[in-house]
Amino acid sequence: MTTLLAPLRSSRAFRRLFAFSAVSALAAQAAYVALMYQLATLTHSPMAVGALGAVELVPIVVFGLYGGVIADHWDRRRVLVVTETLVALLTGLLAWNASLAHPHLALLYVLAGALAAASGAQRPSYTAMFQHSVPHAQQRQAATLEMVQSTGAALLGPVLGGVGAVVCGPWVVYALAATCVVVTVPLLMALPPAPPTSERGGIAWDSLLEGGRYALSRRDVLGTYVIDLVAMIFAFPVSLLPFVAEQYHVSYALGALYCALPAGALIVALTEKWTRRVAHYGRAVFGAAIVWGLGIVGFGCSHVLVVAWIFLAVAGGADAVSGIFRNTMWNESIPPEVRGRMAGIELLSYSVGPTTGQVRAGVLAAATTVRTSLVIGGAVCAAGCAVLPAALRATWRFDARTDEHVAEVARLRASDHFK
Repeated sequence: MTTLLAPLRSSRAFRRLFAFSAVSALAAQAAYVALMYQLATLTHSPMAVGALGAVELVPIVVFGLYGGVIADHWDRRRVLVVTETLVALLTGLLAWNASLAHPHLALLYVLAGALAAASGAQRPSYTAMFQHSVPHAQQRQAATLEMVQSTGAALLGPVLGGVGAVVCGPWVVYALAATCVVVTVPLLMALPPAPPTSERGGIAWDSLLEGGRYALSRRDVLGTYVIDLVAMIFAFPVSLLPFVAEQYHVSYALGALYCALPAGALIVALTEKWTRRVAHYGRAVFGAAIVWGLGIVGFGCSHVLVVAWIFLAVAGGADAVSGIFRNTMWNESIPPEVRGRMAGIELLSYSVGPTTGQVRAGVLAAATTVRTSLVIGGAVCAAGCAVLPAALRATWRFDARTDEHVAEVARLRASDHFK
């Protein structure tokens, strides 16, 4: 635990960034659950609730890429302050709409899309500042701490949002989430300035193409995107959890299943000492994706709630392992001057995958059964990730001890320009 906390002890900027992310993520999770609850009570339609994913997909893709360009050409701290203020204003509008006697349904989708755009624009700057605020040698511990923070928010946020929406009403949850800006913005303002890493000022749109060319030159990094896409498209189970929970005929089944994935991830994050002995990050990602798929297969085959929960937690733990090593590889080996643009591309890999996975799971479940959809998806994921190393050799061979990109980024971080 002492080693895990090293980034928090050594970097004041990281402590503030970590605190900002914890509060912001908790508020976002609570507000999103309240939004789904409000849509469900207004429409009584699973399709209407599921449409949120479709509304959010394009904004988060477009503004994720746009945010990557911004992150490399503007002061990243200023970007975080502006986007966080915008998120608070949009959440405040959700509170106002929910307080009306007859809330505007269309406005819910408009605001959800706008929030997705703000989040997409914000994330690359946060990721780039995350890399810059932590010493190069502590990137793995920092990635693990972020996993602890995100899984904690994923556990607590839905509980707070769901209970608050039912007991007090969605508008109360939205209002409380919006007021978190009085904590998050001062934390961001206390960060040191983060001037552009690019020598060119303003927004140079050809820099987006430069970022794409850099991504194509890094086959090892591209491989991590492919693995995550395969895992999420074929084995993302969240949209089917309510239908699985119905089969157990107990009131707490759905809540228990929703908690299983983040609980497994949190257990892995808190027992992270073994990760320091792993230098082949790509192989860890491959292995984690295979275990993720097998965990979903086990979950789909289980007819006892406790057993199903265990398999789902195993899958969540495997996803955490993948996330820790992917983030560590990215932050240790991607140069700071393109980190923002690469973060925008990364955002696509972990936003498009789950959204597409929900569609795949629903279509196959409608054509067959819920459990068949889970088992087939998990099996295809595991089998696909077992054979992918033959095609993604650069990712399989990646060794942090000898990789030239890791050594170059370490040299840059040690220089005066990136201290």
